Amino acid sequence: MWIARNWRDYEVIDTSGGEKLERWGKYTLVRPDPQVIWETEKKDPRWLKSNASYSRSSSGGGAWQIKNLPESWQVHYGNLTFNVKPMNFKHTGIFPEQAANWDYITDKIKNAGREISVLNLFAYTGGATVAAAAAGAKVCHVDAARGMVAWAKDNAKSSGLESAPIRYIVDDCVKFCERELKRGHFYDAIIMDPPSYGRGPSGEVWKIEQNLWPLLTLTAKLLSDRPLFVIINSYTTGLSPSVLTYMANSTFGARFKGRTESEELGLPVTVSGQVLPAGAAGRWTPVK
Repeated sequence: MWIARNWRDYEVIDTSGGEKLERWGKYTLVRPDPQVIWETEKKDPRWLKSNASYSRSSSGGGAWQIKNLPESWQVHYGNLTFNVKPMNFKHTGIFPEQAANWDYITDKIKNAGREISVLNLFAYTGGATVAAAAAGAKVCHVDAARGMVAWAKDNAKSSGLESAPIRYIVDDCVKFCERELKRGHFYDAIIMDPPSYGRGPSGEVWKIEQNLWPLLTLTAKLLSDRPLFVIINSYTTGLSPSVLTYMANSTFGARFKGRTESEELGLPVTVSGQVLPAGAAGRWTPVK
């Protein structure tokens, strides 16, 4: 498991009864987590004194109960700064477990010994984008949601990267990749965080079971002749790390000699000392 252990402004304090108690900077939140199927005693007083909590509805969806929380605030990870706020569907704007990938991205780019161009697909609010840009890469950030792209720009600005070579694109990721291939644009590294289900800006339907394989086949053609890495993230239940390994080896490995490592992502839990699983990632790298 790849564990995001280097946070100072984020912490999973405790987990129980389908929920996790988290610290985001100086604020505490209670949010549902489908992985937490155990019932342990909630001893920490912050369970009852959290600044906000999100409760699911029996009819679907859910809502925030906000007691004492600003509209938005910032959290820091190393030299990166992210703007967070309570959103629909329990989210806050970043996925803290992805810090394990940010560390990997930073290390690979800084040690490449050359300028690296990165394509970040389904890029959301730009966690991987700012990590790559802060490490010195040129980044193309693509997401179908205009609001998320605007948020990514704010995160880059907050991280002191407003002048960094980041290209922001609001587009359907598949259609953008098809056009990039026709234009002859290639990338040294590709990062993607495809949803289980989604819609593009023109109503394009995305279903990961049907569309991930064609996307990997397409993006394999977008790698430069000197590829550095590919990261595939997955939060889809049933899409195991071994499936990510097989798919990456069968697409990117068909062009280049390489290998894929895939693991669960995890967050340490302070009270129990255990690690909370939070999605999976596959990392493909060429073999020299």
